[in-house]
Amino acid sequence: MKNTFALELSDVKKVAAAAEAEALKNNWAVTIAIVDEGGHLLWLQRLDGAPAISAHIAPAKAHTAALGRRESKVYEDVINGGRTSFLSAPLVSGMLEGGVPVLKDGQCLGAVGVSGVKSSEDAQIARAGIAALQF
Repeated sequence: MKNTFALELSDVKKVAAAAEAEALKNNWAVTIAIVDEGGHLLWLQRLDGAPAISAHIAPAKAHTAALGRRESKVYEDVINGGRTSFLSAPLVSGMLEGGVPVLKDGQCLGAVGVSGVKSSEDAQIARAGIAALQF
């Protein structure tokens, strides 16, 4: 039998606060989504001025990163590299940079997805949130 880690509400709040701080520091209006290891939504926060569609894109990015256990940018790169057939992958819709898994000792605990600014900036915000966990 194996012991596993799980995100608790206090962890989710810590990640969300750090991600929000990073976004506000840079004056970026984004939506922040946090999911568990199965891609189930634990947190959704749309900052003032964030586009409405970002509330759909951020959770999709987080879902993709959690299920794939890797950054969603990996899938974007695969598709941009010419493997467009990957677009038909079932249940995966957030194949854009900005979804970052939460990994501890090689185990995926969930992921953070951000949408609203440039994809690299979305990922920067997600990583800042995860860094607050200090693994």
